[in-house]
Amino acid sequence: MAHAAVIAAVAGHLPPRVVTNHELAEQYDTTDEWIRTRTGITRRHRVDPGMATSDLAAEAARHALENSGEDGADLVIVATTTPDRPCPATAPTVAAKLGLVGVPAYDVAAVCTGFLYALHSAACAVRTGFARRALVVGAEAFSTLLDPADRTTGVIFGDGAGAVLLRAGDSGEPGALDSFDLGSDGTMADLITVRSGGSEEHALRGRPTGGPATDAYFRMDGKPVFMAAVRHMTHSARRVLHDTGWSIEDVDHLVGHQANTRILRAVAEKLGLPSQRALINIDRVGNTAAASIPLALAHGQADGRLRKGDRVLLSAFGGGATWGATTLTWPDLPVL
Repeated sequence: MAHAAVIAAVAGHLPPRVVTNHELAEQYDTTDEWIRTRTGITRRHRVDPGMATSDLAAEAARHALENSGEDGADLVIVATTTPDRPCPATAPTVAAKLGLVGVPAYDVAAVCTGFLYALHSAACAVRTGFARRALVVGAEAFSTLLDPADRTTGVIFGDGAGAVLLRAGDSGEPGALDSFDLGSDGTMADLITVRSGGSEEHALRGRPTGGPATDAYFRMDGKPVFMAAVRHMTHSARRVLHDTGWSIEDVDHLVGHQANTRILRAVAEKLGLPSQRALINIDRVGNTAAASIPLALAHGQADGRLRKGDRVLLSAFGGGATWGATTLTWPDLPVL
């Protein structure tokens, strides 16, 4: 058994098509200023026809392997809200695209908290000796779920993927994942949802009173989501800091789920953390759901904001409702 799971590499991948606020302003009869002031976003990336979530995930994972110098992994976990198909899972497809046929591979569905849930699962597998190297990927083609008539969600979400490679290591070395805090509350399921495509839809149709109209689009109730996200991300962060033995003054960077800049700054304020310590990349990629934290880590590593020895706090809130947090000291990773 290993003493810890350690981040050996991080990488991101964005589809080539860039969608600016000006383009969406025409579609939704709004303005660039309206979008920026409410979300902090100036642009986002979107998949082209023929491009699936597994394509994004495989590219991010391939870059992570290249950055690490490794040629493979013995576990692949994909966190996504937009699987290639309802059945089967997307992770085996991603593993196959990487030439990793035969390794265990499965999906995690926790929406915007999905990457942290998947990271915890992979870390446990490494610590128990089930895996020596584990690929954890957050990947979304979220634009495929958006209602073209819904301005609220249409301007927020982008597509992309981020990946980390975990390896077996020691708990005291940089990159070792420390404590995790994870939670959920299913009574808030309707706040962030896609109603169609599951067994509930068929069950409701079979009832004498009938069921709700079919709705295959992503829906979000913005105001209660904002309040719940700030509350649970803050509380989860405090719990994991307590378990790790860090004070808020020890934290160099808060890398939160990139929902919007107001949520990130509100969480930093509630924690008593200077807002400049919140690592933000939502302005250029939008809300990429399960991909947002690994993409932020990849961008922070690439542009030098994350440096060896920095103490990093990760926190997220997503549909379910789900939430989570973890901590690590940033390792010395290659910048390629």
